[in-house]
Amino acid sequence: MINRLAILLSTILFVAGPAFAQSSTATLAGSVVDPDGKAVIAATILLHSESSSETWTATTDTAGHFAIHDVPVGSYAIDVFVPGFETIRRTVQLTTAPGEEIAFRLTVANIVENVTVSAALPAAAVAAPSQSSLTARSAQSLISNEYIRNYTSPISDYSQVLQMAPGTFSVSPNGPGLADTKTFFRGFKDGQYSMTYDGIPFNDTNDPTHHSWVFFPAQTIGSTVFDRGPGSAASIGPSTYGGSVNLISRSLPSDRLLTGTYSYGSFDTQLYEVEYNSGRLGGEDGKSRLLLSAHAMRSDGYQTYNNQERNAFSAKYAYTASPNTTVTAFASLMRLKSNTPNQKGSTRRQIQQFGDNFLMTSDPSSPLYYGYNFYDIPTNFDYVGFRTILGGWSLDDKVYTMSYHNKQNYNGTTTISATSATDKLNSYWKVGNFLPLTYASATGIFRTGLWSEYASTDRYQTPSDPRTWVDAPLPNFHEMFGTTTLQPFAEYSWRAMSRLTVTPGIKYSYYQQDFTQFADNGKTVGSLNGAPSIQHVAEYHSWLPSFDVHTLLRQSWSAYAQYGKGQNIPPTSVFDVKNAQVSTLPQPVLTDTYQAGTVVKSHRATLDFDVYYIQFQNDYSSVFDPVSGDTIYYYTGKSITQGVEAESTILVGRGAAVYLNATKGTAKYADTHQWVQNAPGETFTVGLTYNRGSWNVGFFDKYIGQMFNDNGSIHEAVPIDAFSIANLFFNYTLRGNSRFSASRVRLAVNNLADSHAITAVTPASTRSNAPADGDILTLMAGRSVSVALTVGISPARP
Repeated sequence: MINRLAILLSTILFVAGPAFAQSSTATLAGSVVDPDGKAVIAATILLHSESSSETWTATTDTAGHFAIHDVPVGSYAIDVFVPGFETIRRTVQLTTAPGEEIAFRLTVANIVENVTVSAALPAAAVAAPSQSSLTARSAQSLISNEYIRNYTSPISDYSQVLQMAPGTFSVSPNGPGLADTKTFFRGFKDGQYSMTYDGIPFNDTNDPTHHSWVFFPAQTIGSTVFDRGPGSAASIGPSTYGGSVNLISRSLPSDRLLTGTYSYGSFDTQLYEVEYNSGRLGGEDGKSRLLLSAHAMRSDGYQTYNNQERNAFSAKYAYTASPNTTVTAFASLMRLKSNTPNQKGSTRRQIQQFGDNFLMTSDPSSPLYYGYNFYDIPTNFDYVGFRTILGGWSLDDKVYTMSYHNKQNYNGTTTISATSATDKLNSYWKVGNFLPLTYASATGIFRTGLWSEYASTDRYQTPSDPRTWVDAPLPNFHEMFGTTTLQPFAEYSWRAMSRLTVTPGIKYSYYQQDFTQFADNGKTVGSLNGAPSIQHVAEYHSWLPSFDVHTLLRQSWSAYAQYGKGQNIPPTSVFDVKNAQVSTLPQPVLTDTYQAGTVVKSHRATLDFDVYYIQFQNDYSSVFDPVSGDTIYYYTGKSITQGVEAESTILVGRGAAVYLNATKGTAKYADTHQWVQNAPGETFTVGLTYNRGSWNVGFFDKYIGQMFNDNGSIHEAVPIDAFSIANLFFNYTLRGNSRFSASRVRLAVNNLADSHAITAVTPASTRSNAPADGDILTLMAGRSVSVALTVGISPARP
């Protein structure tokens, strides 16, 4: 390990030559005002070159003015950073000719945008792939746009974006971006944390889980705010108690650009992509910007006959009606087709016989024939946002809709018969509104608002003949239900002192589910005594308080402490019992989270450190039954999760930096002190990056310590040995004033060490933990390599 890192570090340090020197210099000057037009004192200004790693910083004076002198002429990005306000980024072309002062007007940040300001900091922060923010009030990591564009596979989904973050791990058994990959952190499984896109939650309706291979491929993600805690009262979502993964759409730059990309990689994986960025429509004074993106991906996958197709389109439009009012619209369409079976892994015996990439066959006489196992999943996600500033008030309303239609067909693993397969549907559509209101005053920032949503769901599983797909008369189960969600919230960030903020908050979480469950063949609710269906209603509601203290000890050093209560309602499968009769409605999962941490920034390094302690009540877990194909839920009892986390980026020099993160902790049940499954005792990441001139080079190695899988309700049943994931990336981008200056070549190597480690085990029987031929194993996909060529065409710069 050490020798490998040493060799890679040496390569990164000397892979490119020195930057060209420039002799001409210029001065950048400007001013910063708040939403009311008043001068802002001590705002941080960061100027960084688009062709090198050089940065300049300044602060505004008592009149809100700043100036940076002796800057080489060229293209630059300017960031304005003021805690509590949205960060501002602009691009500028500096010349030797005298220029006008640049004026910046701040707007109050919402709960997600409030942490994106961490990019507007000294050089180490600019180089950091992931870091916290000086304004963060809980344990958070901002994963940068540069990391997503340069250090993930061209066909990635969001699981690859999160993979190297503190305490986090995910493994795709079919190759990066080629499977429905689940992400774990701090011992939390998918469904124990919320996910949002531009502040809008998205999740399944039967439980708050997510599917990485639909909705949002990496092409649609600009950056990610990963909150490893319940957040404050203003953090919305169905399951924020474990944390929130906030995906943020890509920004709309000022320059026009057309790009076409072709990528080819292992497993005969091909990607065709075209993207158009309009820049300012109508010239320098234009008020509109537009980003269009479309791609088609095809792959055989690492596992045998686990083919996948993905076609996606997205569009983002922004109109600046005035300096205080902006309208944004976003739309995405995606269709995924795959031959993945319901059982995602293979048995020990199959792997011993056919190799660790075995999953299905091409033999129609086999129950494992790939033609008997397939998905067809169209999805869409759309919103219109309206943001305006009225006096000290900021309104940022988003009206949205989304749909998910997962049509799956799969066969059993032992026979072929008229009822051996399952015709399965999990579909829903949602409409909702997220309306936050913010008021900034001299004494603090008041945030209030309402998240409201209605979702309509249709789900069934019907026995079927895989040879003809003729369904049986009665389903295994069939249900339809509507879910109404309301989350009003209010919090006040009181500026107790100039550098000390105290924020109490309260959120009310309300859910109503209206069920119609239909008579079936006896597997779920039964015949219902001759009735065609049965209706029932479930309501859940909780008050969720939060409280945090944040202090800016110095301009580059902050600290925080936080308490938050979280909730997660039970899965709808609690009603999957005979006659749908639930004697006592289960209580929601409740958590109490205590966190404290500190964030330090300097020119040479960043450091984020936090400690956490979380108490669970009424938690549920699940186990997959390979015989029935069902997921079975059961009560696990109270548990305690606690530990420490750290994250740092250190500048080495000449464009090279070292990225490190580590987590050490425990997640155990309170009564037995046994480990919660999928909770490694430690994880750590070592990353080496080189960013200079046209080159971006990165190496990231993630270590995941030993953990356990459950066997039904038996904890610590199956030990999973420690494993690591190493990825390597080389990128070369044309720079300069050419029309093709945005063209680039990318090389990505995932699983560099070609590890085939076992990452999960589902025992063949709940009566034994001993290794058995029928155990279902999840393995890391073998090494994959991809090369991508992007040709960019833009107007030539003078």
